[in-house]
Amino acid sequence: MAEAHSGEVEAKASAFSVAHAKDGEFKGQGLRNFFVYRDLGIRQATGGRVGAHVIRAVPGAHAGGDKHTHTLDFQMVYVLKGWVRFWYEGVGEVLLEPGSCVHQPPGIVHQEIAHSDDLELIEITLPAEFPTQGA
Repeated sequence: MAEAHSGEVEAKASAFSVAHAKDGEFKGQGLRNFFVYRDLGIRQATGGRVGAHVIRAVPGAHAGGDKHTHTLDFQMVYVLKGWVRFWYEGVGEVLLEPGSCVHQPPGIVHQEIAHSDDLELIEITLPAEFPTQGA
């Protein structure tokens, strides 16, 4: 680890991490009960500075979230399979399909409107844990 000098911030160490789909387990632990989440090990490897997980839709369980914001530094979503429709304040509705990527700026008011039963996406956040507020 580099030595900290005046005016510089000492970087925290990160650990090597690898996550294989064959070993992954989807769990219902996350922000929305209509999704299941597979942790990619990034939270542990970075001491919580970054979070990354694969999110899958629970077939038959549909979006029911209200408009909300997140207090975080970075959030992006990349769609692997299926589709999802969001509403963003100042933007309107956005349809994300396989290969679509969206950066949700910190504090943007948004809402998931609908998604396909086969939706699968990757979400990356900084930090891994962050508060959500209703809008």
